[in-house]
Amino acid sequence: MQPQIVTFSRNVFIPLTTVCRNRCGYCGFRTPAGPGSILTQKEVMNLIDQGASTGCTEALFTFGEHPEEEEGFLPLLHAIGYDSILEYCAAMCEYAIARKLLPHTNAGILTPGEMERLRAVNASMGLMLETTADLPAHALSPGKVPGARIRMIEDAGRLQIPFTTGLLIGIGETMEDREESLMAIADLHEKWDHIQEVIIQNFCPKPGTPMASSPVLESGEMCMTVALARDILSEEIAIQVAPNLTDGPRLVRCGANDLGGISPVTVDYINPEHPWPQIDDLKAALPGFALHERLCIYPRFIRKEWYSPRIEALIKLREQELREAAW
Repeated sequence: MQPQIVTFSRNVFIPLTTVCRNRCGYCGFRTPAGPGSILTQKEVMNLIDQGASTGCTEALFTFGEHPEEEEGFLPLLHAIGYDSILEYCAAMCEYAIARKLLPHTNAGILTPGEMERLRAVNASMGLMLETTADLPAHALSPGKVPGARIRMIEDAGRLQIPFTTGLLIGIGETMEDREESLMAIADLHEKWDHIQEVIIQNFCPKPGTPMASSPVLESGEMCMTVALARDILSEEIAIQVAPNLTDGPRLVRCGANDLGGISPVTVDYINPEHPWPQIDDLKAALPGFALHERLCIYPRFIRKEWYSPRIEALIKLREQELREAAW
């Protein structure tokens, strides 16, 4: 009997800016516009170069949602030669492609036109649904309106973008809310067939935030939520957990089958207090399972040719390299 496969991606994490229009009650990532709140081109290129030299296949671009709406941000952007954060992101995606890394971008709420623009230089994209519930944690976050996030995930399906979404759990929602959120994702996937993976991510309290004293989710509840996701979602959708935030091997036994991006270069900038585990340690902690590296675009979407001609050759090259390494 073949061992069950658990996957991960080797990536470099690139937070273009920490400026964001949202003010989520649990977020320790957001900062006001000012010195150090936007990476320079040199800093981004250095990270990409480090990723390329350490065997990464993915450049994960993240940034605060619609930072141009925040006072003081546009002058910072203009100083490095760009008029919008999407223009800057697209240019850095081009550099990543030149260094043979496949870009994956999480940019918050985007219009179909904005997604189409980034699709040309991204192998996949993502947006966490987080929850379909209206929660106090999102009261000051216009981009966290559930309906707006569902619309963007649906737009991604229309555009045939291989997509990642997920739940952030422990921020005030109930188990019934989680079930409703997972059902919403399942319905979107049934209609558009575009969801690659669903992340079940546990909230980690951050000092200095309104939710700093909120309780930490118990591991048993994480296990129940992973099992619920596996029960509701199509088998072709990977259930992803973050092995630096929770007991990844235990959650694999609860139904998870992907450990997300693990970086040999950068920290988890959203949760920098939680270092990445070593890949060899994860292998040792998963007896009876086979840990396989994957790309940020899953094989079935490569077969469906859901990618831009701009990155077709690179996808095929990277896919062949992983296949040969597995031999």
